[in-house]
Amino acid sequence: MIRFAMFAFAVFLLPLATTAASGADLTVTVKQVHNSTGTVYLAVYDETSFGKPELARVRQRAAAAKGDVSFVIHNLPAGKYAVASFHDEDGNGKLEMNPLGIPTEGYGFSNDAHGSGGPPAFAQAAFDFDGETAKSIAFSLNY
Repeated sequence: MIRFAMFAFAVFLLPLATTAASGADLTVTVKQVHNSTGTVYLAVYDETSFGKPELARVRQRAAAAKGDVSFVIHNLPAGKYAVASFHDEDGNGKLEMNPLGIPTEGYGFSNDAHGSGGPPAFAQAAFDFDGETAKSIAFSLNY
């Protein structure tokens, strides 16, 4: 009987442990979306996954809307992150580039970071997230 009571108590505490281990919410506002055509994609990266969409910590998408498009990432654990976004106007799921490799659709990074001849370095776009307090960031798309 005591074993059952201990098991029941442990099961009762499990959701509390899970809640304590989870993170806080991060709200990301992508500003200056030019129109409501297509989709806005967003990816949250840590340093090891930066620039590798398939390894992004979080990936979300939303219908494009002229002006601002906001995303909420729930339960993001503490860490150092960078966010990238692009406006997929033609609906093909990727950032279009011209023959010189220059994007022809809107794109942007947290901290409004800009690279030199390519995407910025992780350190330029990175921000700290404590995982306990909700945080909001915003950046603009470049067309």
